[in-house]
Amino acid sequence: MDAAITGSELTRVMLEEGHREVWCAVDDGCDQDAMAYLANNDFTARIVSFSDGMFYCTAGTAWSCAVPIKIVAITQAEAGF
Repeated sequence: MDAAITGSELTRVMLEEGHREVWCAVDDGCDQDAMAYLANNDFTARIVSFSDGMFYCTAGTAWSCAVPIKIVAITQAEAGF
């Protein structure tokens, strides 16, 4: 059985398969650093393309690493009222 596709490789495959925008944790170092900085939502972007070894977001910024993440809306109870 093939190993699961994860991290930046999964983002690349998702784009190849037709996904138009993929929410990702991004970094120029490695996938692990991208996820480490996710705690405060500092480095997230909607990735729209992969070209010449770089991921590009809606702002046109190039990133070396882009790990797909799930962003969900919070509930009223989670908001504290």
